[in-house]
Amino acid sequence: MNSVRSDRGRMVCGAALAAILVAGPAGPAPAQVASEAPAPVAPQGLTEYAAAIVNDEIISTFDLAQRMRLLIATSGVQPTEQNLAQIQQEALISLVDEALQFQELRRVEREQKFEIIASDSDVNEDLAEMAAGNNMTLEQFTGMLRAQGVLNSLREQLRAQASWQRWIQGRYGSRLRIGDDQIAAVLQQQQAEAARPQYQISEVFIDAARVGGMDVALRGAGQLVNQMQEGAPFQAVARQFSAAPTAASGGDAGWVGAGEMPPEVEQALDQMRPGQLSRPIAVSDGVYIVYLRDRRAGADSMMVNLKQMALPLPAQASAAEVEAASAQLIALRSRVSSCETLESVAQGENGVVAGDLGEAAIQDLAPAFRAAAESLDVGGFSDPIRTEAGLHVLAVCGKRAGGANAVSREQIERRLYFQQLSLIARRYMRDLRNAATIETR
Repeated sequence: MNSVRSDRGRMVCGAALAAILVAGPAGPAPAQVASEAPAPVAPQGLTEYAAAIVNDEIISTFDLAQRMRLLIATSGVQPTEQNLAQIQQEALISLVDEALQFQELRRVEREQKFEIIASDSDVNEDLAEMAAGNNMTLEQFTGMLRAQGVLNSLREQLRAQASWQRWIQGRYGSRLRIGDDQIAAVLQQQQAEAARPQYQISEVFIDAARVGGMDVALRGAGQLVNQMQEGAPFQAVARQFSAAPTAASGGDAGWVGAGEMPPEVEQALDQMRPGQLSRPIAVSDGVYIVYLRDRRAGADSMMVNLKQMALPLPAQASAAEVEAASAQLIALRSRVSSCETLESVAQGENGVVAGDLGEAAIQDLAPAFRAAAESLDVGGFSDPIRTEAGLHVLAVCGKRAGGANAVSREQIERRLYFQQLSLIARRYMRDLRNAATIETR
């Protein structure tokens, strides 16, 4: 049972904690971590208090203060009277989640007799990458973090992230199967919407269930938007506050098109210009903030792969001859189950010529062929089409967006895979929270 005692109206340690944090390091410019900041003084006696208890494991107010400093130092969000409660809440939620994750990972390690939790060397590799991103050596970077009093908190955050990702992907990744029908459905939707614009976006997603409800998520998102408008880097905010799987890459969601984001987000994007930051966008399970980096028009062309079965027929053929040829092709069409079998079924049929017409842009096809190619789904067969050369039955064997908007099956499969893995991870954490005894003070 999840027992939660919380006094949301008060800050932990009240004004004393607020003063400690406001006096600590301010938010950075575009770099991940502020390069200069006064060394914090550890508050005397702060470790004597419990900010939360997670299944009998104590999270101290000192731990909470250090995590708040870390959020401020790495997100660029400036602490104010208006947002200090949100910073504290996010810091406490992240510490509670990490405690639950480490408890679960230690349980799994005991039961299954293998190591999951990331080692110090694993964490050092992550820190080295962050140091390189800030144009520093590892020694310079860790020295700066140590001076700011956030090194240990960052190390534990990185250890939790790496360990949990390793466990989720190891346990569930090999079991996930993205079916051809799922990929085909996405391709079909993209083909149908190919003429619509596409957007290159970065995203922050606030999970309403994680932060305590939709009202809390909306208020928090509003404060983050205000901070980003005042200069907090989007990437840094996304890394520390977003619950989306793109958080690890600074919220970079790449190019998205129709059907890839919730309808409320797509509607907002339609009204935005490149370089614009959205207001909070409420969806069914949380709140999005999106930054529109670029947009492009829909595909200039739709590419289609065609095969045909044809009966040569002169332009002056009688109506009876056309009718007989049409009946022959329709009967033959009923025996063809797919593009792959078309040529073998047609082989040997009296007078019928069958073959692969290759791939072409739909707008480059003859008008009669173009209408069939536009209206048919992949795997579809046309009615007999009359031309000066004869009668033709077309088979649409593939469609894709042309030009820069083309998306491969591999890209779609990868995106669907990580979407499903992220959903599994969120459900796993929800179950751990529901089963835990969590007291916040």
